Amino acid sequence: MSSIPVGSAAAPAPTAQPVGPTRTAAFEARLAKRYRAERNFRLLGLGAVAFSVAVLVFLLGNMLVNGIAGFQRPELAVTINFPESGISGDATSLTAPTAAQTLEMQGLPRIVTSYAEQQLGTEAAKQIAPDAWRDVVAALAEDPALIGHSEVFHLPTTSALGSALRGEGTPAMQALANRLAADGKLARNWDWGFLSRSDATTPQSVGIWGALKGSMLTMLVTLVLAFPIGVLSALYLEEYAPRGRWTDIIEVSISNLAAVPSIIFGLLGLSLFLAAFPGLRSAPLIGGMTLALMTMPVIVISGRNAIKAVPPSIRDGALAIGASPVQVVFHHVLPLALPGMLTGTIIGMARALGETAPLLLIGMRIFVATPPEGFTSPATVLPMQIFLWSDEIDRGFVERTSAAIIVLLVFLLAMNGLAIYLRNKFEKRW
Repeated sequence: MSSIPVGSAAAPAPTAQPVGPTRTAAFEARLAKRYRAERNFRLLGLGAVAFSVAVLVFLLGNMLVNGIAGFQRPELAVTINFPESGISGDATSLTAPTAAQTLEMQGLPRIVTSYAEQQLGTEAAKQIAPDAWRDVVAALAEDPALIGHSEVFHLPTTSALGSALRGEGTPAMQALANRLAADGKLARNWDWGFLSRSDATTPQSVGIWGALKGSMLTMLVTLVLAFPIGVLSALYLEEYAPRGRWTDIIEVSISNLAAVPSIIFGLLGLSLFLAAFPGLRSAPLIGGMTLALMTMPVIVISGRNAIKAVPPSIRDGALAIGASPVQVVFHHVLPLALPGMLTGTIIGMARALGETAPLLLIGMRIFVATPPEGFTSPATVLPMQIFLWSDEIDRGFVERTSAAIIVLLVFLLAMNGLAIYLRNKFEKRW
């Protein structure tokens, strides 16, 4: 038996060397190339986002700059002494629906022109809009006590004087506008009536309320029809429909309908709905039904995806505690899938709100001087109103068009905001 000599130390055991790739020059070059590609990709993504934000800011800024001017209108200040003019009336007659006809018979248009000539001059009086006296009628209807004393009215001007106030038009008209502005008789004032009036023939007298109300009524019909039918269709196809050839054909047809150009739905509405209801041409009911056809495929597809996203354990657990298949679908699956369905509804309704092609074919490209009274009254919608104003030659309609676009965007944001609030409220996590 051998022994280790005293005073001698045992040899240390060899240590294991790490095994790994040899960092050669080629390896370092490939690694640097991958890092460089990753940095470039991140920079490209950041650039794309920055470009999108810049375009959006430019678009919104351009709309705001032009739109702010669209919410204003050039007005001439004219003082009318009603006791001196001979105009008479009481609260009942001045607030009656026939007040405009009554005051017109008493010579209100001539009186307004006469006071304008006295205070502004003959040339300036000619630049008051022909229907400016109707603003006096509206003021008297709002406050009949004005009939007993003098009052200053800010009356809309013609397009020529409005353009001259912006520095456009003939030198003579610009000189007149500068003189009136220097005297404090001409100014661009905030036009709250733009939000309460309907369409007119001059940019100083137009309003957006008729088209806005028509859009509200049309979107309400679209939502009432498209949302429940789309949700129930998605539930049936995903939970109850047997797998087979006919189900596959239906699914492919729905997917194709979601990509069909919108004008095709307008042709369908023209041949189907207007054939059944010929007396409702250009009504919000027909427009809403046509847009509902276009919106339903989007809701069905998003609804099916939302139902598929519900975990199978939810169904299994509900069935295990004795729930019927109908209770499983409507008490467990549908509440969990509802937020995803609302997302598809937001997308579909936003698309429907901006459509013009289907509504052109059913006659909603019309001049509507009064707001619609209901779902069967003649009406137009905001996109169609914007389209009509953008085709006008008068410079004043350009500003009004930008203002109408701002109203449309605000309406769209409000509608989407409500849908997002409901989606977040019903959203459940597991």
